[in-house]
Amino acid sequence: MSIILIALTTLIGVGAVPAAAGPGDPGWRPTTTGSTARFRGLAPVSSSVAWVAGSAGTILRTVNGGRTWVPAGPADAAGLEFRDIEAFDARHAVALTIGPGAESRIYTTADGGRTWSRTFQNEDEAAFYDCMTFWDRRHGLALSDPVSGKFRILATHDGGRSWSVLPPTGMPPALDGEFAFAASGTCLVSTAGTRHSPDRAFFATGGGPVSRVFSSGDLGHTWQVTETPIPSGPSAGIYGLAFRDAHHGLAVGGDHTVPAAAPAGAAVSRDARTWSVATTPPGEYRSGVAWSGRSAVAVGPTGSDVSYDGGSTWRRFDTGSFDAVACVARACWASGEQGRVARLTRPL
Repeated sequence: MSIILIALTTLIGVGAVPAAAGPGDPGWRPTTTGSTARFRGLAPVSSSVAWVAGSAGTILRTVNGGRTWVPAGPADAAGLEFRDIEAFDARHAVALTIGPGAESRIYTTADGGRTWSRTFQNEDEAAFYDCMTFWDRRHGLALSDPVSGKFRILATHDGGRSWSVLPPTGMPPALDGEFAFAASGTCLVSTAGTRHSPDRAFFATGGGPVSRVFSSGDLGHTWQVTETPIPSGPSAGIYGLAFRDAHHGLAVGGDHTVPAAAPAGAAVSRDARTWSVATTPPGEYRSGVAWSGRSAVAVGPTGSDVSYDGGSTWRRFDTGSFDAVACVARACWASGEQGRVARLTRPL
């Protein structure tokens, strides 16, 4: 979200003893970006093509698996914070900046980042946009923290070239203090390509008395909501969400102010309606999570964890800092502070 994440810094806790990596576990292979930006927006397209977006208006693109990265950000966004980017190929991408009022913007490019069009600029001082998702090249949504007591949804049907605010009538009321976290571009996700429910979307919250997951099956027009067992509070809740299909979901989070302690910071759902705490969670704050086949990987400022059983049990395999993770075609990428971008050394 929210304003607390504009100035979010990495706080590394002490006293945590991560589980040792197993002999068959993957590792991260760093790439050299030449940047010191913090990349919370991550959009891999393949094992070769990926985009990252972050602080100081920075967007980078690679077309050779991370061997080289080329600056590709809009010139008028130098002072803004990119927190999400969605890419369709090496040329087409949509990027979101966060902040109150006009600082929340959406840009699109169709030429690999050489030129950008500003296709949305928030004019409502009460709105604060956090994240985006797309089902395909045309249909996508963006999420704002509550306005007049309800989360606000933007929709596009032309690949991000135009956006409209959806009516709030289908959105349940927000709880006192509830918002979404703009930590990894995964507070709002969708299920593209699912045979029976290709148009489902989900977003996750914190900040209030309980953390919750909202779901929609009609391209964001109406939503249902369910509580989760991940603890919530002023700086706590669900930071990252991932769905393998319309039923199997993962949620990770915790409290970024105490990153080394999150005993109930990961939950799993097998029906998209009920959530249970992971049998063996990472145990620390995690901001991003992604499926790779039936396995999954989670990242945060104190390390990375892998699950081979659908999110029930997690095992630490790295202690470096990352904010976001995404997998495509079994290739997993991660990004974070000080220009860090890496790829997994092997498919999960």
